[in-house]
Amino acid sequence: MDHTGVRFLLDGELVDLPQVDPAATLLDHLRYTLRRTGTKEGCAEGDCGACTVLVGSLEEDGTSVAWRAVNSCIQFLPMLNGKALTTVESLKGHDGALCPVQDVMAANGSSQCGFCTPGFVMSLHGRSIGAKGCELPVADVIAGNLCRCTGYGPILEAGEGLAPAHVDDAAVVDALAGIAGQGASGEWQGRRWFAPRTSDELAGLLAAHPEARLVAGATDVGLWVTKGLRTPGTMIFLGDIADLSRIEERDGALTLGAAVRYADAHAALARLHPELGELVRRIGGLQVRNAGTIGGNIANGSPIGDGPPALIALGAELTLRSISGRRTIPLEDYFLAYGSQDLRPGEFVEAVRIPRPAADTVIHIAKLSRRFDSDISAVCGAFALQVQDGIVTGARVAFGGMAATPRRAAACEAALCGKAFDEATLAAAAEALGHDFDPLTDVRGSASYRIAAAGNLLRRLWLREQGVRISVLEVEA
Repeated sequence: MDHTGVRFLLDGELVDLPQVDPAATLLDHLRYTLRRTGTKEGCAEGDCGACTVLVGSLEEDGTSVAWRAVNSCIQFLPMLNGKALTTVESLKGHDGALCPVQDVMAANGSSQCGFCTPGFVMSLHGRSIGAKGCELPVADVIAGNLCRCTGYGPILEAGEGLAPAHVDDAAVVDALAGIAGQGASGEWQGRRWFAPRTSDELAGLLAAHPEARLVAGATDVGLWVTKGLRTPGTMIFLGDIADLSRIEERDGALTLGAAVRYADAHAALARLHPELGELVRRIGGLQVRNAGTIGGNIANGSPIGDGPPALIALGAELTLRSISGRRTIPLEDYFLAYGSQDLRPGEFVEAVRIPRPAADTVIHIAKLSRRFDSDISAVCGAFALQVQDGIVTGARVAFGGMAATPRRAAACEAALCGKAFDEATLAAAAEALGHDFDPLTDVRGSASYRIAAAGNLLRRLWLREQGVRISVLEVEA
């Protein structure tokens, strides 16, 4: 590692922390150490956006800064190493004047109780300066910000009325050049942490510390600390490993490094198939997609992760790596049981390869959740059917939220293959799901709801193929 501790820029000024608790959150550091209390703590799990800040990293060409909105409540301090930070206090003018976003929010009556307002301001400021992912419509940009006073109308109007803003980052670029591109490490009360720069370094660290907890975006591990009150041991942060952040579209496939953030993968996944792009748009809010990674969503083995069902249905392969070498397995084989994955000591997820669907493939990917935006799936279904001359010649059907792991539906697939692609076949395949799954009942849905909803997704596929509008955003009374 190149240096000990964490160094980052705050409003262009260097902050040097020689010793940090690796599980300390950026939000706590802002509020209780720096006394920047404009950044609020609401949910402490990345759901409400009250803690939104902008984190900037030096672009690969070294001439500009890539800013992105993130939830500071689940960002650990080492993740800030070599980055620049902007908080709501950073936006005021030298004379104390409001910035354009604050000004239009105030003038438009867009702030009610005010608790959530700093987070909205930061998200909208990110959009105005062209931050990562902020090319989306205003409603999508602020989907990860919750207003408890239901003031969304005036907030949306304020966002729509904002003109693009220019920010001169020349000084930040120069300052980042002096601290970016360096690995880091540290120790706190006997607990060690590392922030390597290459996957070779990572393989060596895992060989020496096979018990280490890998942290990419911390959208899952962050909650272990803030909600579960757990204290991780050795931690290895993956956010600065460039070769795990590559996106390659070639040879009839899309290959994504494990550390590719969902926000950065969105466009490439949408090119692979539009329904993949729509799925990604609904994975958390923008702040979560700006941190959460493709590999993290797979590696943690969650039965309700949104990405794996779709990737399994599309026949994705997973590359696993250790200091001893690499091996490639079908993604569906990675998930063994709840909390158990096919991952050997010292091994990590390196990349996922998704083949481009053939022209005769009928694809449907659907996420059902209690809230449309920024919510966890009750059921996530993905269907990839090969249809030739009106006959289903191949089928891959996968679900999340229906079992202890993301899993294919063998009986459903058997009910489809060799049959006519018609409403009766899809209805029979829907009935076969009862042989594939025995889902549990929890706060997101009962077992009977999940089975019925999963079957209805097949029926919805058929209706879509008949030209019926199936999106809740398109349905009209």
